[in-house]
Amino acid sequence: MKILIADCATLTQNNDLDITVFEKYGDVVYNTNILRDELLSTVHEYDIILCNKTIIDKDVIENAKKLKFIGLWATGYNNIDITAAKENGITVCNAGSYSTSAVAQQVFAYILNHYNAVNRYNDFVKNGGWQQSPTFSVLCFPTDELKDKTIGIIGYGSIGKRVAEIALAFEMNVLVYTRTPKTDNRVKFTSLDKLLKNSDIITPHCPLNDGSIEMFNKDTFSKMKDGAFFINTARGGIVNEQDLADALNSGKLSGAAIDVLNKEPMSNNCILKDIPNLIITPHTAWAPLATRERLIKIAENNIISFLNGFPTNKVN
Repeated sequence: MKILIADCATLTQNNDLDITVFEKYGDVVYNTNILRDELLSTVHEYDIILCNKTIIDKDVIENAKKLKFIGLWATGYNNIDITAAKENGITVCNAGSYSTSAVAQQVFAYILNHYNAVNRYNDFVKNGGWQQSPTFSVLCFPTDELKDKTIGIIGYGSIGKRVAEIALAFEMNVLVYTRTPKTDNRVKFTSLDKLLKNSDIITPHCPLNDGSIEMFNKDTFSKMKDGAFFINTARGGIVNEQDLADALNSGKLSGAAIDVLNKEPMSNNCILKDIPNLIITPHTAWAPLATRERLIKIAENNIISFLNGFPTNKVN
């Protein structure tokens, strides 16, 4: 078999991860980040494609005469035309819940930084502020406890549940909105409007689809509690970026933290780039080394299961 790894640079950029394991299953072609024209002209050669964000749409699939399996280095699969793949007998498998712990950890890294002013105090000390203090403790930035605060979680898959578990350990109140009925006596399920109105922190963990595109917009932000803190580690497309900027600049939100944008990498004219009460990380919540090592194992097991006739993590 011939295998294409289409976007190696999204998985490892400094050789910290061994991805040669897939050479056991065929001849592997490594591409740092394949361009569309090259993919269209060469896709007919491959039996298997492994990718992260590479767009494999109907045009690509119709040129893929031998392709039988697409394996994703991700949970989301909105970059694949699932319908076209199914119509052409191509199995698509994602990586399931590989990043659950990592993403939940990032959510609380944002929360703790926001409420404990860690970066602000660190900068204050590094700039000589503590040396000039007349007292042992400098209280120049407000901080707050998480105990008894309310976190609103939108979507209650594996990541949403892990976020809830951590929140409960901090003695927080947990509200959940999900379109799929769930049972969990530790949290309170509620409507979206009630969650927005009553949450101090709001964190969505839902896929990007027709129902979630720009779910967070002027109307949504207006329903949030004054001073709420908004987090997005899901997909950039679920947020209207201009409306988020307005909510931050107006003071409606006390702050926000995002790991994803509508356009990635960030463009020079991104409306969110220079907003002071916004934390932005470059789509790294999923990327600790241990997480990526787990991802490789899941992707390999997906291939093994497919070759054995019993595909796992199949999304089509």
